[in-house]
Amino acid sequence: MCTLHVPLLAILVSVALCQYYDYDYQPVSVLGPSGPNCHQECDCPVTFPSAMYCDSRKLKFVPVVPTGIKYLYLQNNQIEEIKAGVFDNVTAELRWLVLDNNQITNGKIEKGTIDKLSALEKLFFSYNNLTEPIIPPSKSLDELKMMHNKLTKFPSGLLSDKENLTFISLQHNHLTSEAIAGAFKGSKKLMSLDVSHNKLKKLPAGVPSSLEILYADYNDIESVGTGYLNKLPSLQYLRISHNKLVDSGIPSGVFNVSSLVELDLSFNKLKSIPEIHEQLEQLYLQANEINKIDLSSFCKYIGPSNYSHLKHLRLDANNVTSSNFPVDYSQCLRQNPDIMFE
Repeated sequence: MCTLHVPLLAILVSVALCQYYDYDYQPVSVLGPSGPNCHQECDCPVTFPSAMYCDSRKLKFVPVVPTGIKYLYLQNNQIEEIKAGVFDNVTAELRWLVLDNNQITNGKIEKGTIDKLSALEKLFFSYNNLTEPIIPPSKSLDELKMMHNKLTKFPSGLLSDKENLTFISLQHNHLTSEAIAGAFKGSKKLMSLDVSHNKLKKLPAGVPSSLEILYADYNDIESVGTGYLNKLPSLQYLRISHNKLVDSGIPSGVFNVSSLVELDLSFNKLKSIPEIHEQLEQLYLQANEINKIDLSSFCKYIGPSNYSHLKHLRLDANNVTSSNFPVDYSQCLRQNPDIMFE
């Protein structure tokens, strides 16, 4: 989770290190000399013989991968194409393929490359020039990252046999609601889906009931479908900040579901606080147009065991102050939440 007030230096450090954490990456310098069968442009440490490090070497091509390699790191290069045959030695061995920060387009990925990787578990393909997703045939795929590309479509059925897929990251693309309709069906174990920074007008349809995290910040969403969250009984974290939500687009009780722990509706056009469930702990409503506070939004009933479990509530950059709370609000907000008005 990202905090809202982080020093710039801390942000830069976290971004610089994220490639290592995401990839479970160890720099070659700490792994010792390279083995004899490695491609001359890369390193295959004798202490980690199943990995080939070809990252940050100004490569313009994907080198031929030798037998025995399971983890291939190609991030931070100038690769424009993937030629047929480069993965022929590892079609049933390669587990991780990292291609982030290159210049690859769909038209430069030849047949007989990624489409032959039958054991791939993680495909990291962010910061390239893809206009549509590249999906390996592997049924073991559990993580797919294609952030910061130029994706305009994600055809239905591409993930129909990906029953082990758990994490999908598609933020910073050009996807519309129509482009991803039915795209996530079949991913029965999907836990996290990030479609923020796209062109969605509604939350993605057809997502599996296993979903626990859904981020859809920075889109053009104006409304949430009636009963949308009822179809996602495991959903805990929902972010729809920086959209175009208005009161008329929020059906009564649509966010009143017991599974939610965090709900972010900040930077929208809401004039009132939507009804939430008593179990919700984090509610972000800053930078809306809220001009009233009704306790029924937090507590439909108040009693010995009926009260709000809110721990953090942001209402800053709205048209309300602490004086807008009813005098008896403490009976409802019994957890004494941290409430921000400015």
